[in-house]
Amino acid sequence: MDEKTELSVYCDDVCLEHTIPEGVSYRGSTDIIPVNSPHPDQPDRIRNIRGIIQNTLSEYAVWEDITPATTEQLGTVHDPDYIESVARFSEQGGGWFTTDGTGGNEKTYLAAKHAAGGAIQAVRQAIQGDETAVPYALARPSGHHAQPSQADGSCFFNNAAVAAEIALNEESAERVAILDWDVHHGNGTQEIFYDRDDVLCISIHNGHGSWNSVSHPQTGRPAECGTGSGEGYNVNIPVPFGTGNQGYGYVFHYLVEPIISEFDPDILIVSSGTDAGCMDPQGRNLVTISGFNQLGRIARRLAREYAGDNLAIIQEGGYNLNQLAFGTLAVLEGALGITLDFSDEPEDWHDDPFMFYDHENLDGVVEAVHDVGSQYARYWPLVFSSRETSCG
Repeated sequence: MDEKTELSVYCDDVCLEHTIPEGVSYRGSTDIIPVNSPHPDQPDRIRNIRGIIQNTLSEYAVWEDITPATTEQLGTVHDPDYIESVARFSEQGGGWFTTDGTGGNEKTYLAAKHAAGGAIQAVRQAIQGDETAVPYALARPSGHHAQPSQADGSCFFNNAAVAAEIALNEESAERVAILDWDVHHGNGTQEIFYDRDDVLCISIHNGHGSWNSVSHPQTGRPAECGTGSGEGYNVNIPVPFGTGNQGYGYVFHYLVEPIISEFDPDILIVSSGTDAGCMDPQGRNLVTISGFNQLGRIARRLAREYAGDNLAIIQEGGYNLNQLAFGTLAVLEGALGITLDFSDEPEDWHDDPFMFYDHENLDGVVEAVHDVGSQYARYWPLVFSSRETSCG
């Protein structure tokens, strides 16, 4: 079937109770300016996504309760002492967990367990063969930066990685593909599966490199391709600033699809951030609402053709509150195989402010894709006939 008939949304109010310490901006306060920027990871992110789903996808959405992940489930990818340190952090009231802006409060541990639990349930539903539904974990805190024993980038537990491990250990999966299109490198997911050949990790991100030698030492460059039996199964695709709809199409056509098709996974897990959108303060890319819809459609098609139609979507980043909501809605529309009609609303009500900006850095994308392809062609059947600029 071309359309799914149900969107299973895994969400819990405790994700709204996890808050970041007030009065300190993401980059630190300064007396030079009178008003400092608030931390970008605010509960309103989830309120807006939940609200737009309720207001536009009510005929599709089924709201599911979450069973929080157990310490044993978290322990499949995280060090027990680290898990205990997150619990103790919350018991003591929270604060700043790292020096690079990862913080929380007394509800953080519980929220993080619910975020991982929602991801587990979404993946279980997908892999158990529910052909009518798209399972979606509306997770907060996000997870893709969390490493085995290190919080990072507002992430405490790696939701996608925990769910992937459960799929392998407790379900029927033998191979899991994790596709991460958040604009920041999925360094935690990379770190967890770096020496594994049963989990394919593909991350499409801006080439920001390491942002902290302790909490985020990974660079996200193609040379970080895995080690031992995992060599070639960690695929980093850094794209240049200004990458938009066509650029992402080029990346999927020449890199993502041929690699996933060759890997032949039993399930495709998408770590879905919308911070590649043109208005996001944490990214520098130009994906529009229609571009996010296409990403959702491509993910659904890849799952249908190469992963037994088993697809689970897990929320990651996105920090412009309006664009986050509309971008996430567009991803879910695409995965459902629909495009909503907003013709009854004001003409510019749902448009991206910069949709008219057509100066996408496509030449830079082509160069980046060929550079990545030259690194990974030894592992995967990648073919580049020329440096074409058409995304087809």
